[in-house]
Amino acid sequence: QVQLVESGGGLVQPGGSLRLSCAPSGSIFDIIVMGWYRQAPGKQREVVATLSGGHVTNYADSVKGRFTISKDTSNNAWYLQMNNLKPEDTAIYYCNAETHWEGYWGQGTRVTVSS
Repeated sequence: QVQLVESGGGLVQPGGSLRLSCAPSGSIFDIIVMGWYRQAPGKQREVVATLSGGHVTNYADSVKGRFTISKDTSNNAWYLQMNNLKPEDTAIYYCNAETHWEGYWGQGTRVTVSS
């Protein structure tokens, strides 16, 4: 079992930045893919960024060049640095952990981009 706790959401103006954190606990050494997803009002949950193999990253086209996923090896947490935020980035952001057997989700953190 893996438990995930996100933090770092909030209200930010367009063009601003936020950093989301995901703190895992439990069977953290079973995690093979770390990720961030988001769900905007009225839309399906979509992948934002993933990190696998310790260094292989993938990003949604809509966030490339603005968002960065990274991991802190000292505490196994991972982060999503979000720069140049746009109103269309407004959503609830979820961190995700995949093991060989199943996936786990955090409770979500709300990000609102508005002037």
